[in-house]
Amino acid sequence: MKKRFLYLILPIITLILEILPYGAVLNFARPATDGSIGHFRELYSYFDLMPFGYANFAPFIAAIISCLVFLLVAIYCVKGNIRVAAKARNILYVAAVMSLGPLVLGVRYFSVVGGFITLTLIVELLLLHRAVRQK
Repeated sequence: MKKRFLYLILPIITLILEILPYGAVLNFARPATDGSIGHFRELYSYFDLMPFGYANFAPFIAAIISCLVFLLVAIYCVKGNIRVAAKARNILYVAAVMSLGPLVLGVRYFSVVGGFITLTLIVELLLLHRAVRQK
């Protein structure tokens, strides 16, 4: 049972990274001091609604899904029900794809923290996949 609680480490790291204000990216064009148009990059938390309002939906949806995954993995760790782990694994597929969603807008809309979030989601997906296959 203690071994199952190790599955909670990556979802906790993912949630911490999503809370940090460095994951979701918005690029704005503003007049610079010399009169030209300058492009400015602003970073936000995955839970912030500002990127959602500017049509960058994927980070917020990935954050909500990762909260659901955290709850399912916590239930799996406490009860040991492999079907709950399988459901968490299936939902992790969606979360990993959604965390890559800003790449549809372009590489400029993807941050290093967003890359780490995607990496932690994929590694958790692989760990849960292995756990489900062993049972």
